[in-house]
Amino acid sequence: MRTLSRRQFLRTSGTGLGLGLLTAGGLAGCATTVGPKTGRRVVVIGGGWGGATAAKYVRLADPSIEVVLLEPNRQFVSCPFSNLVLSGVRSIESITMDYSGLRGHGVKILHQEATAIEPDKKRVRVGDDAIEYDRLIVSPGVDFQWEQVEGLPAAKDTVLHAWKAGPQTVALARQLQSMPDGGVVVMSVPLMAYRCPPGPYERACQIAWYLKTSKPRSKLLVLDANKNIVSKTGLFQAAFKNYPNNLEYRPASRVEKIDTSRREVTTEIGDKVKYDVINLIPPQRAGAIAVQADLVGADKRWCEVNHVTYESVKQKNIHVIGDATIGLPVPKSGTMANSMGKICASAVVHLLNGKEPPQMPPVNVCYSWVSDKEAMAVINSYRIAQGKVVMIEQKLTPGASVAFAQNAEGWARSIWSDILG
Repeated sequence: MRTLSRRQFLRTSGTGLGLGLLTAGGLAGCATTVGPKTGRRVVVIGGGWGGATAAKYVRLADPSIEVVLLEPNRQFVSCPFSNLVLSGVRSIESITMDYSGLRGHGVKILHQEATAIEPDKKRVRVGDDAIEYDRLIVSPGVDFQWEQVEGLPAAKDTVLHAWKAGPQTVALARQLQSMPDGGVVVMSVPLMAYRCPPGPYERACQIAWYLKTSKPRSKLLVLDANKNIVSKTGLFQAAFKNYPNNLEYRPASRVEKIDTSRREVTTEIGDKVKYDVINLIPPQRAGAIAVQADLVGADKRWCEVNHVTYESVKQKNIHVIGDATIGLPVPKSGTMANSMGKICASAVVHLLNGKEPPQMPPVNVCYSWVSDKEAMAVINSYRIAQGKVVMIEQKLTPGASVAFAQNAEGWARSIWSDILG
């Protein structure tokens, strides 16, 4: 692992800077009716960073292939940058977009939930109907393992995780704003692996920055189940020092129990911690549809895939991308999901046309905001070796700066346009 200069980083990251920001629109376009399959059809489950990208790029690669995207939400809300909503640096509207661009590429979008996958019949159940496919791309994101924290299943509707950007992000921001100065915010971090972003350590910096500037007598207590900061370790350790009076970090402090009546959590070492505001981030696994379809491995959490095509190792003709995957040496990041979506789309089109899929390694760039104006980043480079993704190098920015925050803004505009434009 090595650091790199700002000039080297800007060149290596390859971020496009001139693309317009996609803004939130109305509920453009109604659900499209999908008739009987008359030609080759790809169904995509999940319209997040991976699924929306895959749907678009299948159409770009071969417009003769019908693409049906199943996404219950009518708007796309970006998990990257959502921590800035908690600190008041951004609004939720600034990270909310619609799916009209995908429709412009001929993607048929059903704002409905896939209720079951029937691999033997090559179809997806949507309510009482079924949609047949030739290839299925599943980008289910994550669901939560509520049962791993005593007391959480009964309180999951009121104890906020804000780990899926949207209403809970806004609700948690309001709780922070309403807390009296001098209050205590407790945030838990689950054991790896988990979706990132929203990144827990970036979130800690954003909440601490908000407290420092708006409620200086308040404190954020971070209870991390991991033994140390697991992402950009040195950089975040340095960033945390900017908030000596407002941020306390406790490693190896997995939350085992919550008592909402006492406003208290208990850690694995028996510490009882009082809170005024709680942000409990539960342990995670692949989305429920992946579990239902038996795409998860022996751990019952994550999906193993072919590293070149992203086809499930358990179910033929079904590809899994994004946060739900495991076995690749990659983070569960937005950039990675976008990269997987493109690679998977290329593989699916090649397979449907009777051709050998190319061996394309993913790429990754992760930005983290440590204040209202400064960010830092990491780049991961990969190659394919003997059919497996292998990391070649990891590069870190030398620290946080305004310049890297500006680059993060450009990256966001570029990748949002790439996904949805």
